Amino acid sequence: MFDFNDAQQQMAPQGELIPDGVFSRVKLTIRPGGTNGAVPMDAKLLKASDKSDALMLNCEMTLMDGPCARRKFWQNFTVAGGKRDEKGESIGWNIAKSSFRAMIDSAVGLDPKDESPAARNKRKLEGLCQLDGIVFAARIMVEPRSDGNAAGNNRIANIVLPGEPEYARVMAGQAVPPDPVNALPRKPRAGAGPVAPAWSQQASPPQHNAEGPSSAPAAAPAPSSPQWLNS
Repeated sequence: MFDFNDAQQQMAPQGELIPDGVFSRVKLTIRPGGTNGAVPMDAKLLKASDKSDALMLNCEMTLMDGPCARRKFWQNFTVAGGKRDEKGESIGWNIAKSSFRAMIDSAVGLDPKDESPAARNKRKLEGLCQLDGIVFAARIMVEPRSDGNAAGNNRIANIVLPGEPEYARVMAGQAVPPDPVNALPRKPRAGAGPVAPAWSQQASPPQHNAEGPSSAPAAAPAPSSPQWLNS
């Protein structure tokens, strides 16, 4: 006799988006892109853009809790190159640095305003590969695609930080009501597609959402785990 009552419910159809505004703990897994990073331990880690000189960290995001647990989406973070500001600095890298700092603060419960030596030390990594496996609290959004596809893509709307009302419940795996970023799908104007935000122009070709196994290469294990991953 086979008893299937204790089996998990089937996952959503492949390609179905995670609903707009969902809160969850999110696990980041790096998908190596074959291009060397700035330090030896990041060898073959980055993905080169086919549209510019941008180098990106290609990340798989897995939701850990709630009805969307095990659902995945993919997001690139520019870590070098791409468009530059008036100082000649990579705009994408500055955005990515802010995101990575927030991920660390969320993962280990650091007050974002804490600039003590101990806090600053936890925000230091020997290589970007050490972000692999980090778990943090986040709100997920549905972003319309720049090509006008109504389905759009999932991405991080914001990383939930200590001190924010949802943080403790999200990190405890408790249910938090969604807070939609786009309550209704945004429709393109007649004869024109939606205007993509400036930072999205540094991304790689449109990403696909799916629940099945990815055809991308498996993430390489980090040479050593930073202290905050085990705290």
